[in-house]
Amino acid sequence: MAARRKVLSLLVTTVLGAASLVACGGDDETAASDPATTEAASTAPAAQLAGVKDYLGEHTSLLTGFTSELKADAEQYAALAEAAGYDNEQLWSENADEVGPLVEKLKATWIEGNPYYERMEGIVAGTPSLAQYDVILDAGSSATEDPESAVPFDLELGDGTVLKQPGNLYNLTEGALWGTVPEGMPASTPVDLDADGKEEFGEVLPDARFLLASAEAFDRYANELADAGDDWRPSDSDAFTALVVMVPTMSEYFGQWKESRFVLGDQSNAESFNVVSRLSDINDILTGLSVIYGDLQSTLADADPAQAEQTGRELNDLQAFVEDLYKREQKGNRFTPEQADVLGTEAQERATAIAGQVSQAAAALGVTIEQ
Repeated sequence: MAARRKVLSLLVTTVLGAASLVACGGDDETAASDPATTEAASTAPAAQLAGVKDYLGEHTSLLTGFTSELKADAEQYAALAEAAGYDNEQLWSENADEVGPLVEKLKATWIEGNPYYERMEGIVAGTPSLAQYDVILDAGSSATEDPESAVPFDLELGDGTVLKQPGNLYNLTEGALWGTVPEGMPASTPVDLDADGKEEFGEVLPDARFLLASAEAFDRYANELADAGDDWRPSDSDAFTALVVMVPTMSEYFGQWKESRFVLGDQSNAESFNVVSRLSDINDILTGLSVIYGDLQSTLADADPAQAEQTGRELNDLQAFVEDLYKREQKGNRFTPEQADVLGTEAQERATAIAGQVSQAAAALGVTIEQ
């Protein structure tokens, strides 16, 4: 995750380079400067992107509903913790009947809210004017992990403690609620939440100040994204860029899945992606990218109708491939790290081919891909 921005930049450069080689192939090396080609590109109709904008608006509304609920429950939890002097052992011994269900509700809310961003991540992360919110909410590292890809905010806790560029807000809240915060962050306290005599993974009481500050920031930035989405006027360049940048990210996502508890079980040391399978996330991300492609397909067909149909089919096939893996995992199939590597390589090869086709169409239509 820390290297995500670097990886995306490299992928865009690679895809554009490959597309240029394809575009320059054939017998006519001067096709790119052919006046007829230039005129066709300049007069190509703009894509109809209302569906993309509506889709983003629907999902930012879902996201802000989720973050508002998470913040309200974190405030309730913090009030109980304050009454116990922010001593989690005292909080649990004196108020387990109220605290236990509240923590479980916070976790259930988080799981329900996870897809709301993933389903629009392809749009947000792939659009230059919105991409900062992907860093803040879902992709940015901590300054300790990687200063170059770190989030652009600090987190101030209720006692005045300031956590410098602590990491993205999905990871912070997941870490607080399931006890996987990295070293140096306020730790959660293991407890037997379900009273079965064992303290298992995820049975913790979060640090109340840390959880509240994270939830408040989450809600604030989710609302900022919603406002930015309202103001956004999607262009052909935005849509083509999102596809070229975000489709070929499969190896990164499969690598995160490989390191998570969904593959390694209790041997995993991953600090994130342990609660919702990364396969589910990938499927959600491809759902949003398919929405973009749906709005773009008629424009792509102006360059090459057969290619546009093929690209759409290959994108659907890629999503079906990931969805099948997720369904198998849900049924109890535990994939090995070696299998994760092979599957990730296949997904990446498919995705790179799709992005190359989109990039080639953009070049034929005279649409700029932003790097």
